[in-house]
Amino acid sequence: VQLQAFGGGLVQAGGSLRVSCEVSGGTFSRYTIAWFRQAPGKERNFVAALRWTGATRYADSVKGRFTISRDSAKNTAYLQMNSLKPEDTALYYCAASSTAIQSAMTSAQAYANWGQGTLVTVSS
Repeated sequence: VQLQAFGGGLVQAGGSLRVSCEVSGGTFSRYTIAWFRQAPGKERNFVAALRWTGATRYADSVKGRFTISRDSAKNTAYLQMNSLKPEDTALYYCAASSTAIQSAMTSAQAYANWGQGTLVTVSS
């Protein structure tokens, strides 16, 4: 399974950006897809996840601002980010798992497949 994240860029605070994650290999419709992010000098943190059942999870810091979705016809997952803040600046990674249970969706350890990351920079 290979994942490729793209769509990052520079945006002003209050703006919007959508990052994408293209998945190749395996059965996309049965994957749990998640987004994590890592700011400079900080650890990687959970952002959002979407299970193949439709269940979603969001970090408290992004609830109401970010939306995770998927398009099975394109084998692609998305993270729509609105009302961006400077503290959202980070390298955004997508991850996929065919075995993650719902209670573990927010844990990085549940995901065996990772993309390379795409950089999102929010200026103040």
